[in-house]
Amino acid sequence: MFSAVVAALFTAGVWWSTTGLILYLNRRPPRTFPRSLAVATGLLVAALVTLHTTAQIPTVSATYAAFAATIAVWGWLEMIFLMGFVTGPQRHACPKGCSGLAHLGHAIRAILYHEVAIIAGAGGVYLLTAGAANEVGLKTFLVLWAMRQSAKINLFLGVPNLGEVYLPGHMRYLASLFRRRPMNLLFPLSVTLATLACAYFVRSAATDTTAAAAAADTMLAMLTGLGLLEHWFLVLPLPSEKLWRWSLQRASGPGSVEAIVATSAWARVPWDDIS
Repeated sequence: MFSAVVAALFTAGVWWSTTGLILYLNRRPPRTFPRSLAVATGLLVAALVTLHTTAQIPTVSATYAAFAATIAVWGWLEMIFLMGFVTGPQRHACPKGCSGLAHLGHAIRAILYHEVAIIAGAGGVYLLTAGAANEVGLKTFLVLWAMRQSAKINLFLGVPNLGEVYLPGHMRYLASLFRRRPMNLLFPLSVTLATLACAYFVRSAATDTTAAAAAADTMLAMLTGLGLLEHWFLVLPLPSEKLWRWSLQRASGPGSVEAIVATSAWARVPWDDIS
């Protein structure tokens, strides 16, 4: 029981701290981006080496290391997108009144290159870990990928809270691709599947015969649960930005968070005002 609590707290701590760090770095002046990305790229190389090294080591410590390494890989992918290095051929807001296939095309063009980068990243993690004794790295990447894709599609289809506060200034044009609606038909399916996946990992952790497997499934259960929480943030009137206020304010200065929030999700402005 104690080991499960430690694994869950470790996962939550890594999720919270790395999210905050990325938010902080992506809201700093653009002149700092090359240096930040250079450091992140060094961590990426170390993470890939760690994934390769731990792939055949089915121990608890190797499980923790592989999980953390995969988070570092995913963090690098998030940084190259939010810093604007790898996005898509469209780097401007969607025109007002755009809808249907044209709107879908603009959304795809805005993120196309980054989606290719994620696929390449998944392929790299697969080559390093698939079929190995320690596969937590690959499973972690797939959970992150699935939850991210689900959140993006739900934002595109429409949810009450668009989370513009998390977009750095140079990427605010992405908000024009989101829809503000009370609900969309995909959302119930998304949270149902995520809940089932979380329950599956919890059950696996409870029945695993080795400490390493139990730690891996506990981490995956917690990570899926956190992704589920992020989905609920899209529809419930909860000030999720308070979780990372420390990173948002340090990057942009005191009071800036409140100013952004006042003009974003909590203001409930009409679609035409943000497109």
